[in-house]
Amino acid sequence: MKKVLFLTNIPSPYRVEFFNELGKTCRLTVVFEGKKALDRHEKWMSGPPDTFHCVILNGLRAGSDQFLSFKILKYLRKKWDYIIIGMYSTPTAMLAIEYMRIYNIKFIISADGGFIKDDGMLRYYIKKHFISAASLWFSSGNETSRYLVHYGADRNKCFLFPFTSLRNREIERNAKSVNEDKGRIRKYLGISPDCKMVLTVSQIIERKGIDLLVEASKKFGEEVVFIIVGGEKADWLNIKDDKNDNLRFEGFKTKEEIGDYYRAADVFVLPTREDIWGLVVNEAMSYGLPVITTNRCVAGLELIDNGINGYIVEINDIQAIEAAIRHVFIQNSKQEMSNKALEKIRSYSIENMVKAHMNIIESSIV
Repeated sequence: MKKVLFLTNIPSPYRVEFFNELGKTCRLTVVFEGKKALDRHEKWMSGPPDTFHCVILNGLRAGSDQFLSFKILKYLRKKWDYIIIGMYSTPTAMLAIEYMRIYNIKFIISADGGFIKDDGMLRYYIKKHFISAASLWFSSGNETSRYLVHYGADRNKCFLFPFTSLRNREIERNAKSVNEDKGRIRKYLGISPDCKMVLTVSQIIERKGIDLLVEASKKFGEEVVFIIVGGEKADWLNIKDDKNDNLRFEGFKTKEEIGDYYRAADVFVLPTREDIWGLVVNEAMSYGLPVITTNRCVAGLELIDNGINGYIVEINDIQAIEAAIRHVFIQNSKQEMSNKALEKIRSYSIENMVKAHMNIIESSIV
């Protein structure tokens, strides 16, 4: 089996799931820069490394989820068939890339997403210096490929993979649960079975645009309830309007607990101002939910066919969010969108994500 080194920042749950699957296909060593991010709930934890060798560098923290550790050089000096960099903009990753550039060590960059920005000249060339140094690029989709090529990647060596946090069994299980009795689930959650339910799952931070959803909710009466899952109460108090009775904050929930909210909902909204991907879009679609998100959400741009399985709206456009929600609620619209959402998301499994990575590696000269 091929020996593969994968460098990333922290052992987030969905990445550990991916590595456990990838480890079945190669002799995998994963080097994590640090143990956890500062902006994640303490219950947001990963499972154990079952099939791969796990190394945590415990580097010097340089941000919420970024670290600097010179220990990475020790691992780069070993013999590998393939080296993959999963977070190329952290201090440790940039150190690793510069070392491999100097010593002519070939490596792959794996990118979950990215938006081209109006960078100054210096920032542009710094990004290009590191991104262009790879020999091959794994890309989560067309928007990500445009980003990589803009910063120096070879378009002919950008290969797509289905980025996700879901296993095949989860997608199948979630799809089967779509027709479960919403009334029973809503009763359990304390939500009226007679209303329409709009759901979002998100941190409550400015970038996620939850304030926009709060404003959009004011355009609806009690016949539509808006449920926000995620974040802390202190964050919520900064944006909640006490006069808005159809708005409910549920706080942080585990992945298992969130499933009931997806089953109970009619539509999922992520009004983000920027998401490099947005895995909650995958999750919502796996429960057959039409998704409304913005043109600054890479998952939305890759997974949503506008008007077919959801809607893409401009950022900061409260009226567009309101209109899209109303369109979903039009008679017969929601069920058709639900079916199309399930069709689209079935191929976005961790197993297929691993298969794509290995097919690319085995068919390409790195």
